[in-house]
Amino acid sequence: MCPPICQLLQYFSGAPVIMQDRDLSEYSPSLSSTSRHLSCDHQLCEWGSNCKNPKDPCPYIFNYDDFENTTSAGFLVEDKLHLASVGDHTARKMLQASVVLGCGRKQGGSFFDGAAPDGVMGLGPGDISVPSLLAKAGLIQNCFSLCFDENDSGRILFGDRGHASQQSTPFLPIQGTYVAYFVGVESYCVGNSCLKRSGFKALVDSGSSFTYLPSEVYNELVSEFDKQVNAKRISFQDGLWDYCYNASSQELHDIPAIQLKFPRNQNFVVHNPTYSIPHHQGFTMFCLSLQPTDGSYGIIGQNFMIGYRMVFDIENLKLGWSNSSCQDTSDSADVHLAPPPDNKSPNPLPTNEQQSIPRTPSVAPAVAGRTSSESSAASLVIPFLHLMISLLLLLVKCMFISTL
Repeated sequence: MCPPICQLLQYFSGAPVIMQDRDLSEYSPSLSSTSRHLSCDHQLCEWGSNCKNPKDPCPYIFNYDDFENTTSAGFLVEDKLHLASVGDHTARKMLQASVVLGCGRKQGGSFFDGAAPDGVMGLGPGDISVPSLLAKAGLIQNCFSLCFDENDSGRILFGDRGHASQQSTPFLPIQGTYVAYFVGVESYCVGNSCLKRSGFKALVDSGSSFTYLPSEVYNELVSEFDKQVNAKRISFQDGLWDYCYNASSQELHDIPAIQLKFPRNQNFVVHNPTYSIPHHQGFTMFCLSLQPTDGSYGIIGQNFMIGYRMVFDIENLKLGWSNSSCQDTSDSADVHLAPPPDNKSPNPLPTNEQQSIPRTPSVAPAVAGRTSSESSAASLVIPFLHLMISLLLLLVKCMFISTL
């Protein structure tokens, strides 16, 4: 097997699969001895009915219309994702896990034009997303967390259910299916003023740099924000946002927070919903980093997630959040990983009998150092599968392959 290579991926919870440009220079597809294509008759091949031969490579087509018509089409392949454990009580361990990759032959749009240099990591609830495959292999509970800090860095933890005291709200189905991470916003506030308009559905999407609101909600919210800001509004030519201001250092401390209210009195507070740019003579230009959308639902983007540990609990169909510096994982549960059976490759993709994920935890959480002495000596104790990120770019040690 050839050495692992590094890939820069933009990851977002709206995508179902890792999508990789097959012609990038960062890797050589022919060097991977662990790769294999998924055939059209594989259980994970959604487009298999379009194949002429059941043993042909499984095709895929993915459209992300919300962001400048990002598209990707190609073939699904399997290879190894290299992960590292993280925890306060256990030694760092390395792990290889089988994942499905979309080996792109034709793609376009903003995500493949500079935003994501090597591809996109899909973290959605679908069968072939990275967290779903790790859970089906019995490596983690079917959940993960994302955290972005104010220094443009953060982390992703696979298998993390978050803090015991975190707030949460249920995911909502779309036409009876949980196709993405939708939540229901009941109401919203600016500063101490809660607005009267009814709520809306929102997609929680780490792949969106900024946050979008339905037009009527946007107009009401920005109008109230403008009333409360004690700073001079200015025109920002060629900018992304309509509400920009020139503020002194004192005025920057008076920016009103935005609060999203969820069922059961669960509150999501964005203390600084702005994007700041140093201006001149001690002044700073800041813009309310919201944009309107003509759609019926909003999008909670990465800028609203800063300072929070966002927990996507697929197994229990809920979103959790708690304040976090993105560095402390001491309050997280550990996960036991069982070794693969003898004479079998580690962490194979699920067989026909393993396609569905049980609602009960696939692996039991435990505290490192307190495991039973009767546990198998070969068992690994890995608190979380851990990947570090910078901005929206995810540095992944992995091998990407092509079958054609």
